[in-house]
Amino acid sequence: MADLVILTAEELKARSPLERQAHRRAARKRPLVRQILPMFLERGAPIPIEDIVAASTGGATRVVRDALAALDDDDVIRIREDLIDVAYPFCAAPTPFRVRLSEGRERYACCATDALGMAPMLGEPIAIVSQCHHCGAPIGFSVTPQGPRRDADGVMVWFGKRGDDRCKAIEGL
Repeated sequence: MADLVILTAEELKARSPLERQAHRRAARKRPLVRQILPMFLERGAPIPIEDIVAASTGGATRVVRDALAALDDDDVIRIREDLIDVAYPFCAAPTPFRVRLSEGRERYACCATDALGMAPMLGEPIAIVSQCHHCGAPIGFSVTPQGPRRDADGVMVWFGKRGDDRCKAIEGL
């Protein structure tokens, strides 16, 4: 006999990967996230929690730390050893998705989708450098805030399904 699971509409929506993505996009508008993303963009390296606390206005240390922990729980950032090493779409550790910004700096994206979203997010053209996950051939193309340029013709992005939707997306890196 199968178990019958009864969920509220909110619980059911919380299971949806699309809902999680929408939640992550909305979280980028929070003041604390709007503080973290430019720091991550500038540094391209893990950000010490203490730097965020020191730069935060209007919040006690415990309040800021609790807010950061909530963002980590919500899979908006990742905190490891008192450092923020992921703030979607950025990852401090090397990934297969390297993004060259207009002034020549390079940052790593968490995934292909995050790399593609950086140009519209930043409002500037970027170049994406990666490789084919099937054969290893190098891939490189440019993206403007309006979308990929002609040098991306023939490039495909494959979307797969994660096995466990309850885990954080970043744990797949």
